[in-house]
Amino acid sequence: MYNAASLKAEEFISDGEIQETLAYADANRDNTELIDRIIAKAKERKGLDHREASVLLACEIPEKIREIYALAEQIKKDYYGNRIVLFAPLYLSNYCVNGCVYCPYHAKNKHIARKKLTQDEIRQEVIALQDMGHKRLAIEAGEDPVNNPIEYILESIKTIYRIKHKNGAIRRVNVNIAATTVENYRKLKEAEIGTYILFQETYHKKSYEQLHPTGPKHDYAYHTEAMDRAMEGGIDDVGLGVLFGLEMYRYEFAGLLMHAEHLEAVHGVGPHTISVPRVKRADDIDPSAFDNGISDDVFAKICALIRISVPYTGMIISTRESQSVREKVLPLGVSQISGGSRTSVGGYVTPETEEDVTSAQFDVSDQRTLDEIIHWLIRLDYIPSFCTACYREGRTGDRFMSLCKNMQILNCCHPNALMTLKEYLEDYAGEETRKLGLKLIERELETIPNPKVRRIAGEHIHDIATGKRDFRF
Repeated sequence: MYNAASLKAEEFISDGEIQETLAYADANRDNTELIDRIIAKAKERKGLDHREASVLLACEIPEKIREIYALAEQIKKDYYGNRIVLFAPLYLSNYCVNGCVYCPYHAKNKHIARKKLTQDEIRQEVIALQDMGHKRLAIEAGEDPVNNPIEYILESIKTIYRIKHKNGAIRRVNVNIAATTVENYRKLKEAEIGTYILFQETYHKKSYEQLHPTGPKHDYAYHTEAMDRAMEGGIDDVGLGVLFGLEMYRYEFAGLLMHAEHLEAVHGVGPHTISVPRVKRADDIDPSAFDNGISDDVFAKICALIRISVPYTGMIISTRESQSVREKVLPLGVSQISGGSRTSVGGYVTPETEEDVTSAQFDVSDQRTLDEIIHWLIRLDYIPSFCTACYREGRTGDRFMSLCKNMQILNCCHPNALMTLKEYLEDYAGEETRKLGLKLIERELETIPNPKVRRIAGEHIHDIATGKRDFRF
């Protein structure tokens, strides 16, 4: 029985509701009158529900798809402007007790190199990331109560925040660890994390249990209800995601939107971010073993429909995707990307070679350096942003959503992005990137609507050139 406001996983992610939604979408995929009404509703910038969005996903009428893409691009500009936030993953440990069949960290994999960073090794990794220019990390660890207890995660967060190297500092630590208890979420909140991220992998309960045959992650309900416990524990910002390729993509898409609707219904705040990873090759994992892979065109359509359905959410594309795919979906709604990423444990200080026994979670498709990615974004007329101001100014949860939904980005996030880009250009950029970036900043300053904000941002950007750092609105 479907109930978006229920706290039971099988009621707010109802298989019956998804099956009815997919049947409804199939029945109306060519219903241009209905499709036009749904697109008209999306143009009001209030989002779409899972059933409406599923009709658009099923639709294959070329002119309607072009209309969806154009709308997604405009909504992305309205809510997030032309900013792209940069982050990097930091893998602390790949010890794991789960049996996930799509992940090389699964407990039965005996030939992957098992590693766990000491606090000193974490310090060296963070310094390497700071020397690239990163200000925002997403820490990752396998689920292992002996090797990776919550105390280890909390100590690691403290270590990361303490490290100040030259002009570098990590200003926001997002956390991607296994579902846990309300008490542990409270501890993460006290440790001043940014967003708590947890991918569902698949919303199809039977497939979920088959894909997670052993370990604590086998418990579908406990995993699916994790975001409610996180919010009960005081965490304002949570990030959803599915691993496309494990189950039929239309099922996953509907479930993902239902989860967003559930968070809105229960907590008044939807997901801070939505990630859309696809299954990739990794040690002991062949993605062709999963027969639900999606094409780049379908992937782009999913990204566009997430943007118009959940207009306020941040959308994340990682280095799982190639440069060409990322370039294809950037205008369709993406607001965050990783850069210069390593998915191996300790890989920033000591990159793995082909001769090494790998510790990586998956193969990285976009292997460019952070500076190459910054240069590329600027060439595409995006503002690379290292901003963490909202989190540190207390604009999280409903406070951030209010700012975003009222489309006040140009007077707040836009100048913050320009100031953090200026920091990057002064401290880390190659000469060509610096030249391009300075021209971009000069041009983009003029687009800030509020004259007072524009003047203050200009003054701060001038001060950054004299050695001052960390201004924010």
